[in-house]
Amino acid sequence: MRKLLVTGAAGFIGTNFVNYWHAKKPGDAIVALDSLTYAGNAANLEPLRHEPKFTFIEGDIRDQPLIADLLINYQIDTIVHFAAESHVDRSITGPDAFLETNIIGTHSLLKAAKQIWVDGDFPIKNHHFHHVSTDEVYGSLGRDGSPFCESTPYAPNSPYAASKAASDHLVRAYSQTFKLNTTTSNCSNNYGPFQFPEKLLPLCILNILLGKPIPIYGDGQQIRDWLFVDDHNTAIELVLSSEANGETYNVGGHNEIRNLDVVKLLCVLLDTRFARDETLKLRFPHSPCAKNISAVSLIAFVRDRPGHDVRYAIDASKIKSTFNFLPSETFATGLEKTVDWYLKNQSWWENIQNGSYRVKSN
Repeated sequence: MRKLLVTGAAGFIGTNFVNYWHAKKPGDAIVALDSLTYAGNAANLEPLRHEPKFTFIEGDIRDQPLIADLLINYQIDTIVHFAAESHVDRSITGPDAFLETNIIGTHSLLKAAKQIWVDGDFPIKNHHFHHVSTDEVYGSLGRDGSPFCESTPYAPNSPYAASKAASDHLVRAYSQTFKLNTTTSNCSNNYGPFQFPEKLLPLCILNILLGKPIPIYGDGQQIRDWLFVDDHNTAIELVLSSEANGETYNVGGHNEIRNLDVVKLLCVLLDTRFARDETLKLRFPHSPCAKNISAVSLIAFVRDRPGHDVRYAIDASKIKSTFNFLPSETFATGLEKTVDWYLKNQSWWENIQNGSYRVKSN
């Protein structure tokens, strides 16, 4: 039986990972840690609150004594580290929080893990610290450039990417210098259920439903690779189930698409949903789709953000050859599942919009 500490567990990917792991490995114990900042939602994990092998802790990854206590008290042998400030726009207007969480927070986790797992009175040989990072650490590709591989030099262009790059280097340093057993995954753009509505896909879905403009930076020609969140979780499971140590794996979705095309696909999908389901017109009367007007009418081009990377693309051949991993979702099937979830969970995103999700846990 494994005993996991999952950081950022009430955020987007963390929530999906906890649900995924609990469903796949119900005998494993999970301690879910989250500081419940703006993107952390305790309600995400409410269905698991009474599960005997699940514990939720409200706390900050910068609190090294807290982390050390959790590792001891719950006999943790595995850390899966999702906790991060992750929105590029916020890193431009307020970079300090990104340095605090992504660099100082990661370092606090590493120090606590070293203290208990390596230097403690009863060190845990078979421990595993998995660090979840981003393809943005590699910088920007030209439209015809070769995809990022694990040996691509780091060239971050935003404060967010720079803070994640620094955390990646710290994880490597603790592996090389202190013999902490670590792995890192650098993933492409995740999407799926529970994603905070400031990110592109949920923002577009909700704006279409509510009849609000869909803002597109610049000309919308920026290219991203899209990875469905549970495909990402499958990749992490494969890494955690291996004896890999000190390795880095790029995880991509094999879905390179221009931002403008992503939005147009989403518009067509919701146009179709409204056309075949009359109840949506009653639920969302302000949507142009309710008036038989295409959602593309909401697209509004806005001034590009500073340092906007042109293209991200992942060469995921290493994780494929090592673990035979390939995503199970196409962008079309993943997008269908994502739209379904937001349509079925209207109260979830309405609570975010009205701020009621910010009620702290007991």
